[in-house]
Amino acid sequence: MRLYHHPISFNARRAIMTAHHLKQQVDLVLVDLSSAEQRKHLLTINPNEKIPVLVDGDFTLWESCAIMQYLADKTPGQTVYPTELRARADVNRWMFWSAQHLAPAIGIFYWENFIKGLIGAGRPDPVELKRGMVDLESYAGVLDGHMARRQWVSGNNLTLADLAIAAPLMAAEPGGVSLNRYEHLQAWFGRVQELDAWQQTAAEDMLPA
Repeated sequence: MRLYHHPISFNARRAIMTAHHLKQQVDLVLVDLSSAEQRKHLLTINPNEKIPVLVDGDFTLWESCAIMQYLADKTPGQTVYPTELRARADVNRWMFWSAQHLAPAIGIFYWENFIKGLIGAGRPDPVELKRGMVDLESYAGVLDGHMARRQWVSGNNLTLADLAIAAPLMAAEPGGVSLNRYEHLQAWFGRVQELDAWQQTAAEDMLPA
């Protein structure tokens, strides 16, 4: 299997962390997003021209959460993606919540305060940052409250929900996002950062762990 990625992408980190945790053998293919030629190739495997993309033989899969679920289902004996109907639905719920709500909120800060500077796209837009703060306070508060009496997001053990939600938090520090007020969120995130899968991926990405 080949997994197309770039270290700047927290969506790619979701997929890579999952592969590492499951000990799935994947060849990591770095996509130079500044290269027109490589972006053209990316477009041939993902019409959205985004990463990550997983290629498994003649099967090509994009969307990070779908890749995570696929890798889990390919792994005999895995415990991060339960098969019981309601337990799996709960994991799915939190994965979709992260993709739809928390990640976009953090992504605003990441784009405005970090990515723009890397690519010369201008100064941060205060209107966008204000919008991001409203969303962040809402959704980070939801997660903080949920984690008040829990070790992991869904059930009693680590699941794909934890990996999916934690990955965008790699963008908090470079994006200038403070999570200090969210005590329970921070405690949970600390546990995720101690995982071998997080540490290995952070070392590969050479971005803040």
